[in-house]
Amino acid sequence: MVPVTADPYGGFVAFDPWSPEFIAHPYEVYRELREKEPVSYFEPTNQWLISRYADVNALLRDHRRLGRSYLHVATHEEFGRQPEPEFQEPFWRVVRAGMLDVEPPVHTRLRRLVSKAFTPRMVESLRPRIRQIATELATRFAESGGGDLIAEVAEPLPVTVIAEMLGIPEADRHLLRPWSADMCKMYELNPPLEAQHTAVRAAVEFADYLRELARERRERPGDDMISTLARIADDGDRLTEDELIGTCVLLLNAGHEATVNATGSAWWALFRNPGTLERLRAEPELLPTAIEELLRFDTPAQMFERWVLEEIEVHGVRIPRGSEVALLFGSANRDPEVFDDPDRLDLGRDPNPHLTFGAGIHFCLGAPLARVELQESFRALLRAAPAIEPVTEPEWKPQYIIRGLRELKVRI
Repeated sequence: MVPVTADPYGGFVAFDPWSPEFIAHPYEVYRELREKEPVSYFEPTNQWLISRYADVNALLRDHRRLGRSYLHVATHEEFGRQPEPEFQEPFWRVVRAGMLDVEPPVHTRLRRLVSKAFTPRMVESLRPRIRQIATELATRFAESGGGDLIAEVAEPLPVTVIAEMLGIPEADRHLLRPWSADMCKMYELNPPLEAQHTAVRAAVEFADYLRELARERRERPGDDMISTLARIADDGDRLTEDELIGTCVLLLNAGHEATVNATGSAWWALFRNPGTLERLRAEPELLPTAIEELLRFDTPAQMFERWVLEEIEVHGVRIPRGSEVALLFGSANRDPEVFDDPDRLDLGRDPNPHLTFGAGIHFCLGAPLARVELQESFRALLRAAPAIEPVTEPEWKPQYIIRGLRELKVRI
C-alpha cells in the first residue's frame, strides 16, 4: 500500500504515475481519491484527475464539451497550448490520420468507413482461427513446462491474429510489436525526450512499411483487411492513403497492446486468488463473464485523457476551457457505488458495466476482437496447463497509462 499524505494544496501526493510502487498498487490511492477528492488538480502534468465512475462515464460521453483533440475547434495558440515540437510532426501526422485522436465530423466519417470492414460478425467469424492459434500456443507452452507466459502466449496470439487479418507477411511480423511499443510511449505522462524521439522514429518506419504494403494491395488486392479498407466506399467516399495508413497503425497498436497486458494482469490476479482460479477450472462456462471481470479488476489502460472544449463543473469544481482531464478508468472500475465489493474478484459478476473499453463515440472498435482473443487464450491454457502456477512475483513495466507486466514466469 502506498501511503497517502496531504500536500500543501490539500491534494494527495500518493498519486505518482512514475512510481513503481504506485504502478504496482494504485487501488488504495484511487479509493482515497474517490472518497476525499474525486476531482483533484495534479500539478506535475497540469491535469484534473477524475476518479469516480459516474463522472468518468458522463465525461466520456460528453463529446460536445470534451474531446480527444481540440484542433477541430481551435489552433494550439487559440486554445492556450504550446504547439507540439516540430520533430514530433511525423508521429502526429500518422496518428491523426486515424480515428483515435480526432473528433466529429472527421471521426464520424472514419469510423463509418472502417466499421464497414471491421464488423462484430467478421470478428466472430475469426473465432475458429483464433482458437486454433491459441491452442497451438498453449500446447507448445505446456509441453515445454512453462516459461514466460507473456512472451510465449500473451504476445504471439493477438499479434498473429491482427497481422493475419491485415495481411502482414509472416516474415515481417516480428517488426510489429517493437514499433507498437515504441509508439505507445508517446502517450505516457510527460514522456522523456528520448522516448518521444523513439516514438517518432517508430511511427515513420511503421507508416513507410504500411504505405508500401498498401500500394501493393491496391494493385493486387487480396483477401485481407488492408485490401478491404483500400476499396470500401460510402456514397463514393473512400479512405485516403494517409487515412488507410493511420487506420492500420491504430488497428495494429490497439489490436494487441491492451490484450497482451490484460492477459498478463488477469493471470496474475487469478494466481493471487487461488480459490477463484479453481472455480474457473471447475466451471469453464464462466469464461465470458470471467473475462469481463478480469478486465474490470485490473484495467490494462488505467487512464484516458480528454481536452475541455467548453468549461465544465464536476462536484462543484469549475474546470475551464483549455484544461485537460485525466479520466481514471482503473479507479472508476473499482467504484463501490457501481460495483458491490469492488476489490473482490468475482468471475460471475453480473451486471458488470466496466469502462475498460471506454464509452461514447470513442468506445473501442476492437472490443469484440479483444473479448474473443481473451476467451480463447484462457480456454486453451486452462485445458493445456491445468496445474499452471507462478514461479516468482512479476514486475510491472514502468508505464502507467498502458499498464502491464514485464513478464510472468510460470511452471506447469
